[in-house]
Amino acid sequence: MRETGPPGAEGGDDGPWVSSRPRAERARQLADVLRQRITSGAYEDGVLPGERELGAHLGASRNAVREALALLRNEGLISRKQGVGTTVVMPKYGHGLDRLAGLAETLTGHGAVTNEVRAARPVPAPPAAIAERLGLAPGEGAVYVERLRRLGGLPLSLDTTYLTADIGTPLLRCDLAHRDLFALIEETSGQRLGRAEVSVHAVNAGPDTAALLGVEAGAAVFAIERLTHLADGRPVDAESLHIRADRLALYATLHRGPAPKEA
Repeated sequence: MRETGPPGAEGGDDGPWVSSRPRAERARQLADVLRQRITSGAYEDGVLPGERELGAHLGASRNAVREALALLRNEGLISRKQGVGTTVVMPKYGHGLDRLAGLAETLTGHGAVTNEVRAARPVPAPPAAIAERLGLAPGEGAVYVERLRRLGGLPLSLDTTYLTADIGTPLLRCDLAHRDLFALIEETSGQRLGRAEVSVHAVNAGPDTAALLGVEAGAAVFAIERLTHLADGRPVDAESLHIRADRLALYATLHRGPAPKEA
């Protein structure tokens, strides 16, 4: 006996889906397909079709769809209620990693983005690791900014930023509650930002971070480290962001170039 349909594409183009595969494997693969569709906004009204319709669309049995939906419910991505159906618990918003842009700029049109400014002050002696990243001379100070970001009134991310003193000091007089730092840096310095190195990790939120973000302690969140440079190459902004993984999806468009030469 076979179930037609792919574990990762629609319409069965990748060949038959053999029903003798372990149930957990089939459920996981179907959940991957449905998760991608949900996070890409395929269900604009937040309501998923019924199990039978999903099965016909994805080429899978109703039982397989039910198991996949159970996984997504356990992840907290969807809710299933009798008489209501299957609904997306909270929409995920996309944040591209292929362009240097502030989060508020990226989320334009998705609701009001506000910042609770938890700290904004000069730091005479920043941590050694931060001083190294920013290329600070011994004894050179910095500016520290910490903001809790909300989208539509709900916590989205906790952003901590160290800036070089010449770039950060003018920002202390700006509207940090409603503006992106990137735009403010360019406005106050008269210089353009050039590039940023970014690393993304999945971490478990500690008690303090979890309380601020409105999630359970130990919940998975994105931890993003970003070092931003001016157009002339000088590093001026070292950030650490903790972002609710249930509210944001990170994406990028990648182009394949020539293979790197062996050393």
